Order: sequence, then C-alpha cells, then structure tokens
Amino acid sequence: MPKAIVMGDPRYFSVRGGANPHTRNLLGIKKRVDPERARRQWHALARALVAHGSAICVVEPHPALTGLVYPANAGFRFPPGGAGGIFYLANLLATRAAEREVYRPFMRAMGFATRDIAHRFEGEADFFPAGRFMIFTYGSIERQRFVARFGIPPWRRIYGFRSDRGAIDELAPIVGARPILALELALEAHYHGDTVLSSFGPRREFLLAYLPGLKEASRQLLRSEFGRDLIELSERDGALYAANSFQVDDRGQLYLLLPEGVSDALLSRIRERGVEPVLVNVSEFLAKGGGSIKCMILDLGEVAELPSEPSAIAFRERRSYAKLFGPL
Repeated sequence: MPKAIVMGDPRYFSVRGGANPHTRNLLGIKKRVDPERARRQWHALARALVAHGSAICVVEPHPALTGLVYPANAGFRFPPGGAGGIFYLANLLATRAAEREVYRPFMRAMGFATRDIAHRFEGEADFFPAGRFMIFTYGSIERQRFVARFGIPPWRRIYGFRSDRGAIDELAPIVGARPILALELALEAHYHGDTVLSSFGPRREFLLAYLPGLKEASRQLLRSEFGRDLIELSERDGALYAANSFQVDDRGQLYLLLPEGVSDALLSRIRERGVEPVLVNVSEFLAKGGGSIKCMILDLGEVAELPSEPSAIAFRERRSYAKLFGPL
C-alpha cells in the first residue's frame, strides 16, 4: 500500500541555531547552506518517494523555522495501523520549540487528534518500530554552549542529545503491550536514534546499526535481541548516515532509500534480505543541517489508513506534492 509521508518545504532551509556538530565548522562558525543545491536535492528525494509508491503532503515553509525541513522530529502517530489514530507532538529543543505550533494545526487538518509529550522528546527520530519492539533512544540533555579547552581552537561546543530518558514514562502507556527497547546514544554527531538505527524488511525485523553511536550496554542489548537480523555498519557507512534510511513498499516490492555513497557491501546485504536499495543524494542536508533521508520524512503509515473525513481529504489534496509542485 502507498505510504503517507510528510515533508517540509525547503524554501527557507538554513543554519540558524547551529545545534548539532554538522552545522558548524572547526572554528565553531555556523555553515552556510547552498539554497539551490538544497532545493534540487529535496525535490530529488520527494520524486524518488513518489516514483516508488508514496504520497507526500508538504508542510508550508516559515522563514524563522528553518528546521521544518526535518519533520521526523515533529512527533509520531500511534497506532500506526487502522483508521484514525492520534498524533503525539514532540517537545523540541529551544531553538525549534516553535515548530510544534506549526505541526499541531497541520496534523489536525490532516484529520488527527493531537496530544503533547511533556518530556524533552523528538518524535520518530528517537521512537520507531523494529520487529516486535518500539525502539526508544535517548541521551544526556545539555545546555548547548561553548567551553574552554586546551587545543586549537581553544574551545569546544557542547551539544548533548535530544530526548530525555524520562519520556519513556509517557510513551509506555501509549504503546501498551508492545515492548519498548530503550537504548542510550553515545556520539553527539549522531544525536538522534534514526542516525544510528534503521529497521527494514516485511516486518521491519532487520536492523541497520552503527554501533559506535550507542553506549556499550545498549550495543549488547541490540545484539542479544536481534541476533543475525542485526547488520552492523562500517565507520564509513555510519558517517554517511546510512542508518538514516527509509523503507517504502511499491506494489509488493520493498525499497530502502539510502544516502548516496554507501558501500557496495552494505547494498549487497540489504538485497540479500529481499529489499532493493535506492540511492539519493541529500548531502547538503547532512553536511549543513545534520540530517539525511529519514530526518526529512515523517511516516504516517499507509494512505488507506489516514482519517477519512472529507475536510481532511481535501486538506491533504491541497498540500500534496503533486498539487504544489506538479507531476513527475
């Protein structure tokens, strides 16, 4: 069945907050985005998704909210199957907190009831299905700042992570009997779980994992629970955000969209599991904003399972990629 996807219009994509290690150079200066390259790459991703059976609704751009291009942080829908469901809104870091009041009316117009998560929590980026589990990733929440050090330059930037472990107390009642696998992140350059982990396969039973991005106890837990279904990523593939991938189903054939440049060995291991890789270049978004393919996608499940009220259907049509930007 076609996937229902939300993406954020890239018109105002730029680095404003500089809130992860990809956004600044070695001197701590915020990087500059090439807007034309970003737009080309965004449309290439959107068109690849549409060509492989997905339907895209686009969040309108806001000049002051450049992070809207990464809607995986918006929250999550649960339950993912069946008509209706609730959209749980994320509680983002301060430089992106205002995005919630863009996503709230957007999701309600899409036909969903909304609820707020009170703890610091960044949506699908840190909470997603994998096999029988919902995976929840977290790390230490820091006040982002520069601190002195010995070296060149004589300071370093503290970034921290995005989701507080305490959010699990809110998430567990939502998912009910489905077990949550809580994993602690280890590297600030991989500040969301979807930059180190990606599930795929017919039941999302296989898991790409960049294990250096997790604390040792979490690595052991993953190996224990997933066994031979765990695909450990190389240093090179991990740095390219190979784990920041997204699976779609086009008439029964599964495809996994991955960043361009990942290794042939990884592509072979994916194909061995009956899933066909599709490579997309979104390098401007990773190099300048710290997000790749999955960061740019919010997964709402299958189109047939979206709310069916006439007003919601009409809104989704108005905000569809085809309506806004034309057919392929």
